[in-house]
Amino acid sequence: MLPWLKKPIRGLLLDICGVLYESGDTKAIAGSVEAVKMLRTAKIPFRFITNETQRTKAQLLSLLHRIGFDVYENDIFMCVPAAKKLVQEFGYRPYLLVHPNVESEFHGCDTSNPNCVVLGDAGVHMTYERLNQAFRVLIGNPEAVLMSLGKGKFYREHGELVLDVGPFAVALESACERRAIVIGKPSEQFFNMALEDMHLRADEVVMIGDDISSDVGAAQSVGFRGVLVRTGKYRPSDDSHPTVKPDAIVANLAEAVEQIVAHQPSHKFDTSS
Repeated sequence: MLPWLKKPIRGLLLDICGVLYESGDTKAIAGSVEAVKMLRTAKIPFRFITNETQRTKAQLLSLLHRIGFDVYENDIFMCVPAAKKLVQEFGYRPYLLVHPNVESEFHGCDTSNPNCVVLGDAGVHMTYERLNQAFRVLIGNPEAVLMSLGKGKFYREHGELVLDVGPFAVALESACERRAIVIGKPSEQFFNMALEDMHLRADEVVMIGDDISSDVGAAQSVGFRGVLVRTGKYRPSDDSHPTVKPDAIVANLAEAVEQIVAHQPSHKFDTSS
């Protein structure tokens, strides 16, 4: 038996982009639809944990259904709803440097005279003008809060690597001399939201993702096992990362799930359901 399978696996956390489908594509990664079906058939609890901030949950759910996934709204944990909750709880007035698709998710938040910057993956809408406005909000008020929706460095879209929100968050942290509050991976609190929903301990759960740092390394640092897939943003150099050593490296989600299900007591998987 492979070492990472020796301890019982009672639940899974799965990344979405780069694990279920490639960003920019409208089709699932080979075997991933069947892998999700296997997990449901084997009755292994799982949750999707994603830093996706260019789509609302409804838009993401619609996409996943369209390309064949059996996924429910409550299965998915996203940054934007968690950020809105924090904004409302603390009475922040955010300057929204986010993708236009998700601006409506902050409906009802007071955005006048901002005392907070909410920074997401705005794609082509991450302009110098908007980034500079965020800088002015922060530099003009020592108490203003920088909230970063995840802190990934890059991802793969249409076959090319593109910058994620992390480098822009680091630029604002440096310029304004303050640390961002990270809502999303690699934040421990974000992992724990999904963990608590499954009523499991971290050592009972495996995180499967394509990001060697924000998925695998971050999960391992708080007690999960971390499995790296060779899809999405994976690069061959990840196999010999200087600090993060995945518990397993697999070709794709299907390979990981097949190994997990095969070692579950009294479960046989059926991909036809």
